Amino acid sequence: MATLAPEAADRGAVLTAAVARIADLWQWNNGRLGQVLGLSPATVSRLRHGQARLDPASKSFEAGQFLLRLFRSLDALLGSDDDAARRWLEADNLDLGGKPIDHVGTMRGLMGLCDYVDAWRARV
Repeated sequence: MATLAPEAADRGAVLTAAVARIADLWQWNNGRLGQVLGLSPATVSRLRHGQARLDPASKSFEAGQFLLRLFRSLDALLGSDDDAARRWLEADNLDLGGKPIDHVGTMRGLMGLCDYVDAWRARV
């Protein structure tokens, strides 16, 4: 039996739950996640409590997709060690000229981090 592709609302709910879980694992507050998604801390609070979801047509949804990509790449590279991923995000990185966490607040920075981690994964 063939399965149907999830509707846009379902995609929004799934990604919303995923980014909320990532924020929990990385111990991010609503302000940090809001900075990544381009949303206010109040809106992020509603997302985390299931009272709102990311709209698949929004820039916030796109940012959430890149956050998920970064999480999955770090998860694969670091052997599913969430503490190691959190430490990596907070540590100075000579290649990046600072802490990776300082780059997640812009789309360009988030995309650059994804590319950087993917390049490291390609070496392994």
